Amino acid sequence: MSHPGGTNPSVGNDLVSWGRAARLQTRGRRTGRPRSAVVGYVDTPDGSLLVAAGSPQTHWALNLLADPRCRVDIGSRSFEAVAELLGDEEHARAVRELILRYGTPSEGLGHGPSFRLRPAG
Repeated sequence: MSHPGGTNPSVGNDLVSWGRAARLQTRGRRTGRPRSAVVGYVDTPDGSLLVAAGSPQTHWALNLLADPRCRVDIGSRSFEAVAELLGDEEHARAVRELILRYGTPSEGLGHGPSFRLRPAG
């Protein structure tokens, strides 16, 4: 789920402020500039988040593969995180949990990489 707000950035901003989506800030793999995307997520008991890209060409996912450091904003909560690429079993779990949380629009997930965003420090 790359952009729960669809093509309307204000909807994405609302979803982040309500805690329904996360704003993921990465560093552009080519430019080195800060990049931002609104993504669906699933909380885990250890405090990390699971996220999944809908395509192997999803920019935020490629940025995390190049540099796993990122910042996450959800509602009033913000933290620095490190992205860990998920293996096959964890990937399937992340996709399943995202579909259960967000419903049928998430069914396109699974074609791109998925990550555990572990709070840094």
